[in-house]
Amino acid sequence: MKWTTIKRHLRDSLRSLKRNGWMAFAAISGVAVTILLVGISLALVFNVTKLSRDVENDVRVQVLVEPKTTAKQKDTLKSELKEITGVKTVSYSSKANELKKVVSQYGNSFKMFSGDDNPLNDVFTVKANDPKATVKIAKKAAKIKHVAKASYGGDQARKLFRTMDSVRNWGVAFSVLLLIVAIFLIANTIRITILSRRNEIEIMRLVGATRWYIRWPFILEGAWTGLLGAIVPLIIIDFGYASVYRAVGRQLATSGYSLMTTSQLVWPLNLTLLLVAMLIGAFGAAISMRRFLKV
Repeated sequence: MKWTTIKRHLRDSLRSLKRNGWMAFAAISGVAVTILLVGISLALVFNVTKLSRDVENDVRVQVLVEPKTTAKQKDTLKSELKEITGVKTVSYSSKANELKKVVSQYGNSFKMFSGDDNPLNDVFTVKANDPKATVKIAKKAAKIKHVAKASYGGDQARKLFRTMDSVRNWGVAFSVLLLIVAIFLIANTIRITILSRRNEIEIMRLVGATRWYIRWPFILEGAWTGLLGAIVPLIIIDFGYASVYRAVGRQLATSGYSLMTTSQLVWPLNLTLLLVAMLIGAFGAAISMRRFLKV
């Protein structure tokens, strides 16, 4: 395709958008809402997947000590934990220190549980040499005297996966529905443009213009609609995710986990959503063109 032809197609597509201002605005708004919701859904799915992987690969076992366990019994318990096959290190955290972590994550209102009112347990954190050994270590630790409970990351991951699988499935289904709605919004907008230029299209076909020569301006118009509709949602998602990352990231850091950084998520997500928006715009235009090119 010659450069002059490309410029003509681009000019015609932009002129058509301007000519059908209100309908184009409606289509752009529909795309904007769709891309915003799809973007939020994808950001959620990506981070849930990362957190689930982090938790599942966590080599730590949290061993809760029974209340009223004496210092001597705790020393014995620590020795027994170190003797378990596959254990790398064992560290101790008092219930007072555990309360400090809770206060740092959830606010000063939890300070009321300090002293004798502290409902938390003393904790031994057992690190394994290999994530695969974590389950065996947790099971053996749970059987040792004075252990109230032994939990590990893999157990939390399985619960998280079960909960999020349904959320993810519903989110994907909802996103697909929104994309279909956006496609038909764009298709209807392009259809109005085609109807207003129907005589012109028929004349072009009669004088020998190819189908693709006629089709390109409308496909480009749909792509422009998708592109313009994606700009505002991307700005909202970028700034919104940066705020969420700053707020939630600090809390997760105390637990040894983290969300995807803005650099890891924002640019790939932006490019993906821009491409999706332009593709649904072009596809919507292509649907509209099929019946009108049968002259």
